[in-house]
This record gives sequence, C-alpha cells and structure tokens, in this order.
Amino acid sequence: MSSFVLRWMDRPARQWVAGWLGLVLMAVMATAQALTLEDALLFADGDTSERIEVMARLAASDDPRADALIRAMAREVVMLRGDQVLIVEDGQAQDAVTGEIVTADGADSVMVNNRFRGAVQRTLAGMDLLGEDVRRQREAALRLRDSLFNSPDESQLSLIENALSPQSADKLDRRARQTLESARAALWLTHSDPALRLAAAETLGGVGQPIVRSMLARQLEAETDANVRAALSRSITTVDQSLVRSNLAGQVFTGISLGSILLLAALGLAITFGLMGVINMAHGELIMIGAYATFVVQGVFRQYLPNAFEWYLLAALPVAFMTSALVGALMERSVIRWLYGRPLETLLATWGLSLILMQAVRSLFGAQNVAVENPSWMSGSVVVMGNLTLPWNRIIIIGFSLAVLVMVALLISRTRLGLFVRGVTQNRPIASCMGVNTARIDTYAFALGSGIAGLAGVAVSQIGNVGPDLGQGYIIDSFMVVVLGGVGQLAGTIYAAFGLGLLNKVIEGWAGAVLAKIAVLVFIIIFIQKRPQGIFALKGRQA
Repeated sequence: MSSFVLRWMDRPARQWVAGWLGLVLMAVMATAQALTLEDALLFADGDTSERIEVMARLAASDDPRADALIRAMAREVVMLRGDQVLIVEDGQAQDAVTGEIVTADGADSVMVNNRFRGAVQRTLAGMDLLGEDVRRQREAALRLRDSLFNSPDESQLSLIENALSPQSADKLDRRARQTLESARAALWLTHSDPALRLAAAETLGGVGQPIVRSMLARQLEAETDANVRAALSRSITTVDQSLVRSNLAGQVFTGISLGSILLLAALGLAITFGLMGVINMAHGELIMIGAYATFVVQGVFRQYLPNAFEWYLLAALPVAFMTSALVGALMERSVIRWLYGRPLETLLATWGLSLILMQAVRSLFGAQNVAVENPSWMSGSVVVMGNLTLPWNRIIIIGFSLAVLVMVALLISRTRLGLFVRGVTQNRPIASCMGVNTARIDTYAFALGSGIAGLAGVAVSQIGNVGPDLGQGYIIDSFMVVVLGGVGQLAGTIYAAFGLGLLNKVIEGWAGAVLAKIAVLVFIIIFIQKRPQGIFALKGRQA
C-alpha cells in the first residue's frame, strides 16, 4: 500500500515524504541512544558490577549527557534524590537525564568505592583518548602515564593497546601517542620477553624524568640479558643528560620570570626616580594598591558577573592602572611637588606616605592576606621537556611585562607627553620658557610611573600572596635594578632586571636563597663602585 502511494505521488512529494521519514528515523535513533532514567539510576545506585556495565554502554553511546554524567562521577559530584540523578556543582543542581536546573534539597551523595572509582577513571581515559579533543587526549595520556610510572598496573595495557591500534591511528594525537608509548614501555620493562624489555628500555630513554631513571636503574640491577642491560645503561645516560639540560633550562626560565617581575616593578620607578629624580619609597605600596585593585575587581565579577569571571583580569588592568595613577598624582600634588631637588627630604616624606598607605589598606581590607584567583586560562602548565614544566601564569606574565615595556618605550620616545617629560627632566627652565607647563608634566609623569606600578601589582597578584606588606618585598629590588641599569635609561633597566633575575636563580640553585641574595647585593656594590653611572650612562648634553 505504502509503495503504491509513493508511486502515485509526484516526485517532489515523494522527496518531501522521504526526507520527513528520515528525520523521524533519526529522532527515534537519537532517543534510543539517549541517556535513560533507568541507566542513570543503575549507574548511580546499582551494585558495582552493574554500574561498570552500564558505564561501558553509556561511554559507547556518544550521548553528551551520558558523557557529562560519567565526568561528574569522576569528580564525585553526583547525588541521588528518589528517582532523580543530580549533578551538583558550584552551588547549582542539574538533572542528569533531562538537563533541567533543579534544587538539591534532600539529595544524598552517591557512594563511590575504590573499584568503581578506578573503573570510572579508566573509562574516562578511554573516552578522552579516543575522542576528538586533542587537549583531552594529551591530558588523559599524561595522567595514565604518570600513574603507571608510580604504580604499574597490567590491567591498563589493554586500554593502551586499543588506543595505539591501527584502527585508532587517525584519532590519536601524535604527542598523545608518544606519551602512551612511554606508558606502555613502563609495563613492558619487567615483561618476561627480552625483546619487549629491550624496546621498553629504548623508549624510556627519551623520557627525561627522575622517576624513569629510578625505574631503569632498578631493572638494570635485576636484568640478566646482556643486550637489555646495554640498552638500560644507554638509556640511563641519556636520561641523566636530559635531566641536566632540563634543570638548566628550568633555572633560566625561573630567572627570566623573576626578571620580568623586577622589570614591571622597576619600570615605574625608572620614570619617577630615573627621569624625575624622586626617591619614592612608597613605590612598593603603589604596587600593593594595584594588587588590591585586582582583588576588588575579582570580587565584583564574582558577585555581579559570574559568567564572565574568567575575564576579570582584563578588566583589572585599567582599574589597577588608574587607581595607582590617581594615588600617585595625589602624592605628587600634595607632598612631592614641594620637595624637588631635595632627595633626603623626599626619601623621608615618601617613606612616611608608604606607612600611611599600608595602614589605610589594613583598615579597609584587614591585616591578613587576601586571595586572588588565577583565571582558568592562566592556570595549569605546559610540559616542554621530560622534567621541565612551565606554568602558564609565569609565561603570560613574561609576555605582559614585555608588552608594557614596549608601550612605555613608545610613549616616552614617540608621544607629545614623552617629549615634554624628557624636555622637563633635561632642562626645566628652557622647557618652561618654551611654554611647557612643567608642574602639570611633573604630575602626569609621576602618575604614569605610579600607574605602571599598579600594572605590576596585577601581575604580582597572580603569583603570590596579596597583603598590606606586599610592596616591601619589591622596593629595594626595584631601586637596585634602576641604579644598576643607569639612571634614566630604559634599556639599562631591561638588562639589569633580567640580569639580576638570572644571576639570583643561578646562584640560588647551588647556594640557596639567602646566600644568593647576599651574593647579588655584593655584586651590585662592587659594580657600582667600579661604574657609578650604571650599565648605560648618560652621555653628552643629556649628562
């Protein structure tokens, strides 16, 4: 009958009916594959064997709600209320089956024993390894490899072999594949087959981690096959060389990271002290104000813009700059403008201002440190070498400090304000005779230096504690950078900041933090005695 009707219809009508039937069939298939209430209840409250069986079926269903439920179980945020399975996280409850937002009143936490927890982790690793998200593939491979390095588990071999099989070759990322191969090598290292032990020894030689060296050394003591022993010895030597390189690279990166912080802290001082000749002992407190401005912006976003919280740091940059710049302008107009050319009085006055600012912050925010959270895009790290992991917050701060440096250099050398600042600092009477409002330029320049200190406070808040005494840890180092680089020289500030950062971390690696600090101070004292003008001295008419 149906075929007769289809033959009777004209061609457009048949195409419309066939398309409609196809849509209906796809809807039915999607409904059949979707997460059902029965499966969700068994997954949450069945016995362990039933839960593992249901989880395997859900993992193969390609249903996003099933995927979300398994990941929520891995985070142990699944709760049960009657015949409802809920995902409760960040104060919000969601029905796992329907996706509706509900309340969690009366819900009980789902019990997760060790056997089921391990099955969930293995299932999640398999889902991530065979999924299309490259980042998740790499993270899952790293988690699996690290767990096998610490505690080899033969039951994981089938998961690894499945991911490395030719059928999965097109899905697996190259870096994830290399990580899984080293994870498989950890299981092969004690295998009864000498050929597999040999392959494992050669593979692990490319993983420069201390734990891998320990694994290879233990196997070398128990190994009886001559070829495998030779491969183990070669791999241990390779790992040792890799560890030396990674440790050196780590020290260099840490030194550059410290140098970037010193550069940010000293850039503002390079203007107020280097160009204007003001010994501003309250410069550290301007950094502290920038950090507290970041804390305030974070609180505003958390309360009023929770969906945009990840981007609060971008909003904190102009707020911190303007806040510190306004405080700096107020300091200049009220106190410092009367003390130009009198360095000792300026030092004492700004030291008193620093005490006032610290006490004001204690009165507003309390004496305890406050917590400033890293946004997700600044969290985590990237593995560069076997034993070298670079945190994203440090990498971003290095780039940020260089960007601020470029903007300051362009402002001083290419803008009208920069021209006036250079003119006033080099010859104030002549600049005044040519119509420049020198008092206003002084305020602008001091506000600019103070605002840059506020930007340094934003960066500092992402790597350490934020408290009223925050600035005290940076003021001395900032003055050392400016004096060592040469007063009034931005290029010298760059060399001095990164040079002191690298020198400090290299010495700290073998002598400790205290001796490194003493050694740096001794070096600066000797250098200034031999070259009082710093690395880059003013020449000609500028001097």
